[in-house]
Amino acid sequence: MSYQNILVPVDDSPISYAAVEHALSLAKLSGAKVTILSVVVVDPFVGVDFYQFAPAVTDYFMQAEAHAKTQLQDISQSFVRDGIEVNTKIHHGSASEGILFVADEVGADLIVMGSHGRTGVKRLLLGSVARAVLTESHIPVLIIKQ
Repeated sequence: MSYQNILVPVDDSPISYAAVEHALSLAKLSGAKVTILSVVVVDPFVGVDFYQFAPAVTDYFMQAEAHAKTQLQDISQSFVRDGIEVNTKIHHGSASEGILFVADEVGADLIVMGSHGRTGVKRLLLGSVARAVLTESHIPVLIIKQ
């Protein structure tokens, strides 16, 4: 099967960068375009009014947004260098829901993402973005493990 549009969600983890490398190889082989996504996670329990009274929280989100833009720009250069069409996106909200939303939005036919491989209590407490995406996605998901 040949893929046309690969979505690669990234964070700051080494496994995320390994997923980028896999996506780069797949895109070279298939001629696919790539969308690199960063999700700025917004706490669903915090109301909008809270941000008006908490400059530290607002500063955090502004810094997270700026960091995401810089990271996406840096990563996209690897694809540009190899002549691969690349787009970047930032989504605000839940990580897994954001990944699935953007996959639909851009018409991705493959998601390539890293999995931290947490187990036991850590997985219960922190959840698993990769598991949620794998369970809910209607398109293939390639999970890159450490």
